[in-house]
Amino acid sequence: MSVTIDIAGLTPERVSVVPSPLAELGMALHALSEPGHHPQLQGWATAVSTRLAPGLADRLCEADFLWRTTFSDVFAPFAGIPGGRAQPGATLTEELDQLDQLTDEQFVHAALEFTCQLRYDIAEPGPLDDPVLRRRSLELAAARGAVQERFTLRLLDDPPAVRSWFRQLVLDCDEAFFADTWARLQPQLAADARHKTELLRRKGLGEALASLSGAVSLDEEAGLITVDKLLVGRTAIGGGGLVLVPTSLGWPHVMVLHRYGWQPTITYPASGSHPQVPSVEQLTRRLEALAHPVRMRLCRHLARAQHTTSELADAHGMSAPEISRHLAVLKKAGLITSGRRGRYVQHQLDLSAVARLGSDFIEGVLR
Repeated sequence: MSVTIDIAGLTPERVSVVPSPLAELGMALHALSEPGHHPQLQGWATAVSTRLAPGLADRLCEADFLWRTTFSDVFAPFAGIPGGRAQPGATLTEELDQLDQLTDEQFVHAALEFTCQLRYDIAEPGPLDDPVLRRRSLELAAARGAVQERFTLRLLDDPPAVRSWFRQLVLDCDEAFFADTWARLQPQLAADARHKTELLRRKGLGEALASLSGAVSLDEEAGLITVDKLLVGRTAIGGGGLVLVPTSLGWPHVMVLHRYGWQPTITYPASGSHPQVPSVEQLTRRLEALAHPVRMRLCRHLARAQHTTSELADAHGMSAPEISRHLAVLKKAGLITSGRRGRYVQHQLDLSAVARLGSDFIEGVLR
């Protein structure tokens, strides 16, 4: 499973690494609404939440589906501007002006995608144009709760009013807490963007993409970028460009904007001390390895001390080849280490890898 971007014909000058204050505000709102996704931001989230004015907190609850469960494309309006060459603005005001350039249909489709399960990667009518889809959107919104139903009805009845409401909400968040946060984060995001741009210039797109995350890779021969995620999606550059957006608040998320007709964008965690998250394939191998009762019992032995294959065979009443096959599965999954001592090869459970498995799973599915 992965999201792919066809970059056939892409030239280096059409690749941009640009911080986005609006995208970072979206990440901030997500972290505030889902602190369990970002335990490293717990102190910041608690400090911000405790000083939010009740009125602003209530307004944030009205549209939190735009950032709580995932990340709405309304926070990347530059990508929807025709031509596929726009870049994020330098300020929130500039990016809100870009949002004003989107049509009502684009805004509504992006805002309701997660509430109403609208199609993402194909061209189709939106709920403003299709009465059947409008009814379906309202039904799905009602299933999510009364708040989402009311917001969806407002949005479908009067898109300009909701767009104005959203713009004011962003500006109020900026005044309440985000201006200070952005002043602190902007220099490090700018530095990361400069570093990635220099890497792109000196070593090429493959090296630059690899530096974003272990989840991002480039097949130069096929002209294809692959982002390792627990979903399937595809998009193409066409005649447009590729935008890479660093975030300081978004780890472990690596997000790919692959909406039909919009400019492909990858939002990635800026360089820092974040641990490397294993690939979806590696995570799957580990879960499958531990699902077998024999391998679970082997892990119990190997967690306590090093053992040879023969010792494990005797302890479990199995043949050495059978034990070897199970050990090979555990080793391929990265859960055990092996080392030679004299003429014996001894195996031991990698406790650090097993200890991380819980958080690895969470980070893998969040990516």
